[in-house]
Amino acid sequence: METNINYTVVGAFVIVLVAAIVMTIIWLSAGFSVDQYTNYQVFMRESVNGLAVDGTVEFNGVSVGTIKSIQISHKDPQVVILLLSVKSDTPITLGTRATLNMKGLTGIGYLALIDKGADPRPLTALPGQEYPVINTSPSLLVRFDTALTKLNESLHQVSVSVQSLLDPQNLRSIKQILQNMQATTQSMPKLMQTSQSAMQVITAQTLPAANQAMADLSVITRNLVSVSNEIKQNPAVLIRGVQPNALGPGEK
Repeated sequence: METNINYTVVGAFVIVLVAAIVMTIIWLSAGFSVDQYTNYQVFMRESVNGLAVDGTVEFNGVSVGTIKSIQISHKDPQVVILLLSVKSDTPITLGTRATLNMKGLTGIGYLALIDKGADPRPLTALPGQEYPVINTSPSLLVRFDTALTKLNESLHQVSVSVQSLLDPQNLRSIKQILQNMQATTQSMPKLMQTSQSAMQVITAQTLPAANQAMADLSVITRNLVSVSNEIKQNPAVLIRGVQPNALGPGEK
């Protein structure tokens, strides 16, 4: 009976020891975390290529959780639903946005949570939502693709405009304009010579006559001023005139 009791004690001790060793190995390899986690949902309307379950979730560059599940929405196949497990002390707000990022050149994807303080109110689940929903922002690849699409559309419009400009009718019009400009350029020396001749005629004939007319006008103006002054001094001039009256009897 004593031997059986010793075997039982030894067996129990071995089991406890093995369990302690296993727990120690787990604690050393992964560690025990006392952090509390909160679940969030993200609805992505783009490809999530590179993301995987247990993938990293970063908040402003700091690892704060993992991706618990990835599934396609049954209501809208273009939407991918991500379930995140994020540390509860992470300041997720109404201004937080989720976007898909890549780590360097490795192509390993992770979900980045970015908050620029646009709306600091805490994010909570709305009525009818199982978990709080974090809004999304387009990833760098989507923005780059959108920019390339717009650039392609702009180049196409430029190409169409150039083709319209270079149609046969416009080409004929441009050719006619160039010919007219060439003819005008060729006629410029003759026009300049004609203008010089006209200026010479004006200088030789018109200017002397104009100078004489100005001189005559100056004389007339002086005479009018003289008459005006004389009338002011002797208004009777208007009646008697400027000739002196005849002498009366006894006047010398």
